[in-house]
Amino acid sequence: MRLIVENLACRRSGRRIFSGLSFTVGRGEGLMVTGRNGAGKSTLLTMLAGRLKPDGGSIRAEGIGEASLPECLHVIGHRDGLKSALTAEENLGFARDLLGNPAAHPKAALEALGLPHVARLPVGYLSAGQRRRVALARLLVCRRPLWLLDEPTAALDLASQGVLAGLMKHHRSEGGLVIAATHQALGLEDARELRIEPSPPPSRPDEALQAEEWL
Repeated sequence: MRLIVENLACRRSGRRIFSGLSFTVGRGEGLMVTGRNGAGKSTLLTMLAGRLKPDGGSIRAEGIGEASLPECLHVIGHRDGLKSALTAEENLGFARDLLGNPAAHPKAALEALGLPHVARLPVGYLSAGQRRRVALARLLVCRRPLWLLDEPTAALDLASQGVLAGLMKHHRSEGGLVIAATHQALGLEDARELRIEPSPPPSRPDEALQAEEWL
């Protein structure tokens, strides 16, 4: 798989978030998306996932046959996306069934994240770091070539960050792609950096445009 982004632009509520973003991520590569809060890191990942339409530019993938890009990726965002009343194993089982990989084993995924002892506990009883690791375990219950990770180390201790670094390294060694929005080093060896600079304050014409869009 190869992801190609050309001249991507985003405008929300009449305000330009970013424009002119171009990059390519190929087999076994990693890309760290950096920048200040509000620069558009999470917005970029949302666009790559197909949840937000770009204001300009293009996103395309090569080497995926007849599949669509959203079918070829995993997203781990700020929210863990877990059902508090379900156990860790049940949450992963739901993800496995939804993603269509009946051969995957939730227990094995939990073991890989160092959580075999919480398999039958409702995730509502888990700590923030444990919940984050359960969310990351979804990456292992169904193989997808592209991982989109938004601040994946949030709430993780140093040992768990090392486990995550190992998972990303293994994924890339098998030809997978990793794009991560981050404020800190992730252990992504040889990863390139895409820094998004905040857009300048709006000019008078942009302010007028925003007012017209709200009418």
